[in-house]
Amino acid sequence: MKKEFRIKKSDDILTLMKKKITVGNSYFVIYYQKNHDQKHFKFAISVPKKFGNAVQRNKMKRRIREIIKDESILPNIDFFVVAKVKSQSLDFSEIKKNIEKLLKKAKLLKDGKNEK
Repeated sequence: MKKEFRIKKSDDILTLMKKKITVGNSYFVIYYQKNHDQKHFKFAISVPKKFGNAVQRNKMKRRIREIIKDESILPNIDFFVVAKVKSQSLDFSEIKKNIEKLLKKAKLLKDGKNEK
């Protein structure tokens, strides 16, 4: 996934969080908003220090990035994925299932994959 798809500035992440448009479950939270300035979606990932050491946190970030890369997400969306400590016990397929369910719930997917 190219770096142009990532939100890098902490101010941008804070504005996403201040909007308080979220979906979540016991493993992940997704903050999102529409952004008409971009031709593609942008995202950020956060894994707390309580999750584990740097190796475990980076592994979770790589897994989430891979899942996002495979999804067909709407082009004018900015979103921020927060992994909760409880998600540490999940394997890749369970992580993928939870992230996909939240993206559908937030109606961030294109091609009619959103829940109604």
